[in-house]
Amino acid sequence: MEFLHIAFYNNTVLSWLSSLAIGASVFIVLYLIRRIAFGHFVQMAKRTANNFDDFIAAELQQIKIFILILLSIYAGALALNLPPSPRRLIHMIAQLTFLLQIALWGHALVSYGLRQYLKRKIEEDAQTATTIGALGFLVKLLLWVVIVLIALQNMGVDITALITGLGIGGIAIALAVQNVLGDLFASLSIVMDKPFVVGDFIMVGDLMGTVEKVGLKTTRLRSLDGDQLIFSNSDLLNSRIRNYKRMYERRIVFTIGVTYETSHEKLEAIPDMIKNIITSQEMARFDRSHFKTYGDFSLNIESVYYVLLPDYNVYMDVQQAINLALFKKFSDEGINFAYPTQTLYMNSTTAASTAPAPH
Repeated sequence: MEFLHIAFYNNTVLSWLSSLAIGASVFIVLYLIRRIAFGHFVQMAKRTANNFDDFIAAELQQIKIFILILLSIYAGALALNLPPSPRRLIHMIAQLTFLLQIALWGHALVSYGLRQYLKRKIEEDAQTATTIGALGFLVKLLLWVVIVLIALQNMGVDITALITGLGIGGIAIALAVQNVLGDLFASLSIVMDKPFVVGDFIMVGDLMGTVEKVGLKTTRLRSLDGDQLIFSNSDLLNSRIRNYKRMYERRIVFTIGVTYETSHEKLEAIPDMIKNIITSQEMARFDRSHFKTYGDFSLNIESVYYVLLPDYNVYMDVQQAINLALFKKFSDEGINFAYPTQTLYMNSTTAASTAPAPH
């Protein structure tokens, strides 16, 4: 057994065999822990309604074999008398391996959280779900940037100067793409604050349409004419937005005019006629009706009522029924609607002709 004491790279053969045995033992233990933990969470998943344990089981199964091998090599190397440089290298590899596994778990956890959110939101607000999915990519990117910076620091790189350089470069980039970043943050505001969602009918300035898509940079509307309106998100949030979809009921003001030949009794009765007609509509709530003004060619009666549903088609059906009922009622009562007319009063005078006086 003398060969066991032969030195090889500052370690005896026995030390190398011991290191190999430690590494193999560590690998077997880690592999068995992975298998046992995986089986435990699989059995737990069958007994629970949530799927978080399914996620843990899947992640345990996805632990890479080469990661177990690298950790086992590191454990075995601890039993050897290695020079400083190889020892630092092995130590660095072990740290990078651990950080890589942390990054993979973090990436998977973000993906799991997004999947659960999208599953709840996809049916009620598909566009918000799509935007959140895109933002998830930014979260994953930030995670990997942090892991890389930590890895560089462990490798001896001065990340302070690197972060400073990145900060200066980031400021320059931010100035160059400030409009894009403004639209991106405006998109986040729309997603979180929800002034409108896909399917809402909104008015921006003098433009209106149904929201089709809320993207990272632009929001798209489909107008009543069928064309597509595209707004940048930052411009959209800086505008006054009217969201018609969120009306609980619709307030209607309309004016009718009758002729000046209408008698006082009938003019006085018109507001009550309108009230009775509006009250008879199932989807309308009467507010008021008054003889308001003397017009150029008509006596004007202003009426106000509420449609109990915000739907525009319901409003048009109610208004049509009111108009038809008013037309019939006025016909029965002999009340004439006014229309633009002009009356000319002519005064004819006859000039008396005078005969010349006799000479």
